[in-house]
Amino acid sequence: MNLTNRDQKHLWHPLTQHKTTQDALGIVKANGVYLFDEFGNKYIDAISSWYTCVYGHCHPHMVQKVTEQVSSLDQIVFAGFTHPPAVEMSEKLMEILPKNQQKIFFSDNGSTTVDIAIKMSLQYHFNQGKKKLKIIAFQDAFHGDTFGAMSVSGLDVYNGPFSDVVLKVDRISVPNQENIDRVVCDFKNILATNEVACFVFEPLVQGANCMKMHEAKYLDVLIALAQEQDVVCVADEVMTGFGKTGMYFASDRLKYKPDIMCLSKALTGGMVPMGLTTCTQKIYDAFYADEIAKGFFHGHTYSANPIACSAAIASIELLQSKEIQDGIQRIEKGHQEFVLKLKNHSNISEIRTLGVILAIDLKLNIDRYGKDRNEILNHFMSKGIFLRPLGNTLYIVPPYVIKEEELLMIYNTMKEFIDAL
Repeated sequence: MNLTNRDQKHLWHPLTQHKTTQDALGIVKANGVYLFDEFGNKYIDAISSWYTCVYGHCHPHMVQKVTEQVSSLDQIVFAGFTHPPAVEMSEKLMEILPKNQQKIFFSDNGSTTVDIAIKMSLQYHFNQGKKKLKIIAFQDAFHGDTFGAMSVSGLDVYNGPFSDVVLKVDRISVPNQENIDRVVCDFKNILATNEVACFVFEPLVQGANCMKMHEAKYLDVLIALAQEQDVVCVADEVMTGFGKTGMYFASDRLKYKPDIMCLSKALTGGMVPMGLTTCTQKIYDAFYADEIAKGFFHGHTYSANPIACSAAIASIELLQSKEIQDGIQRIEKGHQEFVLKLKNHSNISEIRTLGVILAIDLKLNIDRYGKDRNEILNHFMSKGIFLRPLGNTLYIVPPYVIKEEELLMIYNTMKEFIDAL
């Protein structure tokens, strides 16, 4: 019996309506940019397995670091203890984070990093004797599936059944050249209530919202207004972080830096789960007091797991390497040239790129996870390419180690598909 048949007996997959979706494919091996199924077929991982395996699968440097760590220290409680991988990881991360970030809080995944950021923001004001409970977030945002992260998300396909039991959030439009004056007016009106604790946003790219992009200069306007009133600005860099936008972080493109940052996914290069919520010294100082209750009483059993920290160390070392930086530039250049080829294509309504992210909106009416979308996914799998369309949007976020011929294979397959519509 193959993996697909065995899987059906007990397993419940994420983002899946099992009654209408095809069976899960068994993947038994991954190396570099390729995934291998149990039938011997291979596929280019064109989305880096949800933007995690950006250095390719099973990169030798990461495998070596993690293997060495497994044999010396596997797990230890992080309340009351510390260990070399956590300390070294913090030092390496500070080399690449925006300079205002000074403290790191550990958790297990991207969604929990956002939950922690929201709790930090609320308690930051509470510890100073202020009651500020409003949260501002963008329309159509996505920040995760746990309740705090879901609260600041705006995609009903994910949180519709829970709309009455999540935190209350004031939503504003993503700013652009056409609407910036109106958005600023709406933003100022919410700030004028003097009840806003934090402003949560995905900087420059809304991942789950079909990779919609916005400009740094308009986001800077909102951050500046918020920080003038001591509203905590939270940048969710779970998707954008670690080179996706062509810089270490999307926040590097901002003039006004966030007070809190949320990191996961490529943090550990897809090797093991880990999340980080980083903050400024000012945020941390609001919790530093003689009163025990002013501490941040949030914890995860696997906080700062030594193996995960070792994976993060290897990931940061790779990100800073010439090999990886050259790879990012190669992908950026390839995307830009491909955009020029397809810019006026009659079957495309919009095409956009930033860093290693490329998104193409097709002139099709397709449900986000419907039958037609699954047929597109299957088409590309039959051509040896794994990508997951979001409705009528094709997007790729390829591993930084992808070769030029592999990238061309993706481009050519996408163009053939678009031409045939």
